[in-house]
Amino acid sequence: MRQLTDEEITILEDRSCWAEDWTNVHVSEDFKPNYMHRVMLYGQINIGAFDKNIEVSRGFLKHSGINNATLRNVTVGDNCLIENIGNFINNYTIGDDCHISNVSSMETTDGATYGEGNLISVLNEVGDGNVVLFSDLNSQFAAFMVKHFGDKALKDAIRRLINEEVARNRQEQASIGNNVKIVNTKEITNTVINDDCEINGAARLSDCTILSSPNSNVYIGTGVICENSIISEGSSIINSVKMQDCFVGEACQISNGFTASSSVFFANSYMSNGEACAAFCGPFTASHHKSSLLIGGMFSFYNAGSATNFSNHAYKMGPMHYGVLERGTKTASGAYVLMPANIGTFSVCFGKLMYHPDTRNLPFSYLIAYGDTMYLSPGRNITTVGLYRDIRKWPKRDVRAIGSQKSIVNFDWLSPFSVGEILEGKAILEKILDASGENATSYTYYNYVISANSLNKGIKYYDIALRIYMGAVLKRVVKRLGAIEPPTDNTGLGKWNDLSGLLLPESEENKLIEDIKNGDAETIQDVIERFKDINDNYREYQWTWTYKMILDYYGLTEITEADVERIRLDYVKARRAWITEIKKDAEKEYAMGDVEKHVLDDFINNLDHEIDFEN
Repeated sequence: MRQLTDEEITILEDRSCWAEDWTNVHVSEDFKPNYMHRVMLYGQINIGAFDKNIEVSRGFLKHSGINNATLRNVTVGDNCLIENIGNFINNYTIGDDCHISNVSSMETTDGATYGEGNLISVLNEVGDGNVVLFSDLNSQFAAFMVKHFGDKALKDAIRRLINEEVARNRQEQASIGNNVKIVNTKEITNTVINDDCEINGAARLSDCTILSSPNSNVYIGTGVICENSIISEGSSIINSVKMQDCFVGEACQISNGFTASSSVFFANSYMSNGEACAAFCGPFTASHHKSSLLIGGMFSFYNAGSATNFSNHAYKMGPMHYGVLERGTKTASGAYVLMPANIGTFSVCFGKLMYHPDTRNLPFSYLIAYGDTMYLSPGRNITTVGLYRDIRKWPKRDVRAIGSQKSIVNFDWLSPFSVGEILEGKAILEKILDASGENATSYTYYNYVISANSLNKGIKYYDIALRIYMGAVLKRVVKRLGAIEPPTDNTGLGKWNDLSGLLLPESEENKLIEDIKNGDAETIQDVIERFKDINDNYREYQWTWTYKMILDYYGLTEITEADVERIRLDYVKARRAWITEIKKDAEKEYAMGDVEKHVLDDFINNLDHEIDFEN
């Protein structure tokens, strides 16, 4: 950078430009003053070259330059077009090839945080903050903080690591990256905007970080108000969204007047029309409808039906109650869940569910309310068209760019986590049957009625899922190793957890807890790498767990070649029974008149090809 020449100053003044002190204005060697008009300059100013045209609309090019603007303590990179700034740009660093037009004000003020280090409370709306927002946050780290909030030593250690990370990376003033477009926007304050972001028509961005990148752009659209929040790569926030104290993960879409406060959204979540408050929305959480309210709940791979509502005022002492809907859960239109509640994985909720349901040990269930009576159909969802479509659509709908996948997402619908719940569920149903006898017409499980038919089908469906799981894992091991080899260590035995997309043994989660508290994990990146390492070893840990499960299920001491063949045949038989049940479900839906014949035929044809994946 160099100072302006007297000739350049004269040219600028001839073009109605003015500076508080021309000696504080520095420019690039290739600077051309004739591309600045009606510009007022205060404080320290650095301006790059104006060598190129900028495409302001498709096929419409304007030369780079600065027109009709007031700048104070601003650095402008090369080949930017800045014009029609209604108020001013104050304390900002602007990169190369940016287009900033028709903006009222952009400013960095004292004490700017850019949304980094913001402490929010999810689940418990009136609780102490349990999630700290920072740029590298992913769904695992957030779930980990929420789950272990009660461990003060761990909480303090994590916050120290995050604070150190935030302090290391904090900028003295806000910045705009390269190739950023900001047009028709009213107010941007204390907001860091990374490369290749487009902001068009936003109302206000305040204390935010927007993590756009060349391969994973962020788009902020008309009427958006976003405060104290972080927006990750590939996400779009459009059509009058109102957001405060939120984290938006990679490739999320939030649109159409959706309002959110003190909530987190991760990996391919889709929010539209409704509202979220103190919500933990893990990967692939979807809420499309105007009347849906996500409040005080933890979700992942979740779909909210129209008018879904959660009550967190159960005891009139304030909105302090919360619940967990495990991965794959759905709520039907008009569903209501009274918190606290815990819904087992891949379950479906219908009606107004009272009595604080806890079905974690009865996964894949239907929970149905008829008046004051609550019904439970255990395992019913295993054999539905909905489940079949869901488990196949999620991997296809992961639109995160390679290199922009911070949250770990394991798509296995049958895993040590879900199968562990199935094993517990099958044992519970068998105990209920033994205790009440086979001649009963219905059974009761924690205020939920299970019909005799539903109970027997539940045992059957759970067993089908178990045999599918064991056969699939065994097939994978034989393909990978060429033969059945027992696990080399015990890592993976015992209980498994789901940290919002990461499936892991509880023993590994406990090791990480101790390593953080002991200081063996010294930085945030160390913790994130541990999550990655655990995920990288998922198949090894899974095999350890599954090997023992197979021995227990079949009453074996080792797995011989004859056992492998027996398990394979059981797998094929169970898988075909599963496909048959799904086909019946599809035909039932067609018979109701809700599906066109060609849609049914295409779906059945796909099911018929499932036999191709048996071997």
